[in-house]
Amino acid sequence: MARTRSASHGTPGRGPRLKPAAVSSRSPPPSPRSAPPSPSRRRPFPTRHSAASHLALRSSTPSPVHLHELGFSELSKIYVFRGSKEISKEQILDQLGLSVGGRPGFPKMTQQPGVQQVNVMHPLATTGVNRFLLPVSECECTLSTLLDELQPDQWPVEAGNRAIRCTGVALNVAAGLLGACLPGTGARIIALLGGPCTEGPGVIVSKDLSEPVRSHKDLDKDAAPHFQKAVKFYDGLAKQLVSQGHVLDVFASALDQVGLAEMKLAIERTCGLVVLSESFGHSVFKDSFKRIFEGGEHSLGLSFNGTFEINCSKDIKVQGVIGPCTSLEKKGALCADTIIGQGSTTAWKMCGLDRNTSLTVFFDVSPSERSGQPGHQNPDLYIQFVTSYQHPEGQMRIRVTTVSRKWVDGSTNTEELVEGFDQETAAVVLARYISLKMEIEEEFDATRWLDRSLIRLCSRFGDYRKDDPSSFSLHSNFSLFPQFMFNLRRSQFVQVFNNSPDETAYFRMLLNRESITNSVAMIQPSLISFSFDSPPSPVFLDVASIAVDRILLLDAYFSVVIFHGMTIAQWRNMCYQNQPEHQQFAQLLQAPQEEAQVIINGRFPVPRLVVCDQHGSQARFLLAKLNPSATYNSAHDVPPGSDIIFTDDVSFQVFCEHLQRLSVQS
Repeated sequence: MARTRSASHGTPGRGPRLKPAAVSSRSPPPSPRSAPPSPSRRRPFPTRHSAASHLALRSSTPSPVHLHELGFSELSKIYVFRGSKEISKEQILDQLGLSVGGRPGFPKMTQQPGVQQVNVMHPLATTGVNRFLLPVSECECTLSTLLDELQPDQWPVEAGNRAIRCTGVALNVAAGLLGACLPGTGARIIALLGGPCTEGPGVIVSKDLSEPVRSHKDLDKDAAPHFQKAVKFYDGLAKQLVSQGHVLDVFASALDQVGLAEMKLAIERTCGLVVLSESFGHSVFKDSFKRIFEGGEHSLGLSFNGTFEINCSKDIKVQGVIGPCTSLEKKGALCADTIIGQGSTTAWKMCGLDRNTSLTVFFDVSPSERSGQPGHQNPDLYIQFVTSYQHPEGQMRIRVTTVSRKWVDGSTNTEELVEGFDQETAAVVLARYISLKMEIEEEFDATRWLDRSLIRLCSRFGDYRKDDPSSFSLHSNFSLFPQFMFNLRRSQFVQVFNNSPDETAYFRMLLNRESITNSVAMIQPSLISFSFDSPPSPVFLDVASIAVDRILLLDAYFSVVIFHGMTIAQWRNMCYQNQPEHQQFAQLLQAPQEEAQVIINGRFPVPRLVVCDQHGSQARFLLAKLNPSATYNSAHDVPPGSDIIFTDDVSFQVFCEHLQRLSVQS
């Protein structure tokens, strides 16, 4: 198969807005004989050239990756890479004519000072990386034409087989190209995935449909034959992208799994964005994809090439970090022996960060001998966070935050500890820590670990008389913590039974990177009531909050649910809101819609909006998050108009009774 190459080495284009070359992984189109192009797409010269190329692709590669050149507008020029074979970065650059040395069998191309190097094989081709990376103003027409001419893969898929996808090679080519175009400069690779990788490196499942995609049970039993090999491949890709300072963003839009569990390492290490939706036509994908290009007050504030460094007192050691970053392996006296997350360092690289990026830092408190001597009681301690990054406008910025505190003797002075306790932050830290332990430790019982931790906390800081559960009480700074733990035990971060490995990886990636406010919404959703009797107000996350004349708005971060009571739904179906004498009812219906839109507009990824009615099929999105205070076992005690949940899970009331009894035991 004939391949074009260039030995030129131009200067990377650095315009204000740059568009990378388009990379696609797809099966070859049918032969021109079986599917002739439409008359409107035929061109005098390029048509015959394209036909020859398609025939060559079909005979030589069963699953090629196409790399489109943007700097050659005279005709469509495509570089083709075999999708079933792992390709090194050097081979990619050599194929594209961007390598430093010459191609094997050809003399090495040297460049003299002041002399522009040209492509000897194709002197009319644009030189260097400008063939692939150009300002929008110079390639908008070419790029628009390329996107308009893209069509769904027409290559027939054999019965009983999956479509051929070589996602790993496509990402490998994109990483190699971007490394040659913008080494060390902030840039992003956006991967749009419509199905699982079935060919080449990074494969997660075979093409045979009789082989199911791996499940949590398969991973627990080590019965996923492709998992470890795919993880190893994406680990190598992550190291390459981090060394180049580039970010990998993934938009997965498919009903089946696409491999997010294997790609989790590459996405988190490069601080990439991730969105999971059902299809490319779903509002979750479309609205989220638009958000990353928005500017002004709705901008995500995407920044690049950040570093995060910690300086602290000698009595404090850094155990590690959980979140979107990569260790810079800066070892020293401040590194603790115990490692949590990415440890043995005091500096981390963040290839990308935004306004909501959050990291969890773990410290080991090891007071020195001098700190405990008389005359040195309660000395000052400090922790300093130094963050530097490239702002979206191009400037390099540095932010230094220094915190100073007093040592507190927890064995004798618990009041200061209680006053400084932040229960929301503590709940998020525990959620991230337990998610990490579930991934790295085999046969780890997360529910039992959470229960024991909560019992120890209540026994330590609760106010009670020994062996008297009725006397138990908690300080206001701890009052919501048991409720957070109850909902965390029931959340998708701990209970993975009804989720796929891709969904679990998606939930945990967002939990590890979002702000405290957003992370708390993932653990314990908020519930707001709308009714004629009172203004909108928060209500308990309980099935008892359901009423026939009430509208509930649930914010579970990943989804926003508008739930209409049975009477409200009947009035709406009878179109009372369209009658002038029922304008108040129309306003009641509109109020939760407006509130939901405010939530959706301020969040990334855009949550799924679910509008449902009591006793409807979609009502499960609300019922799954509510405290089951009324179940089928207690249906006779349910007031008229309320609802029940068909589950055997204990309610929060029963959970608290057991917690109090175990906390006050001698």
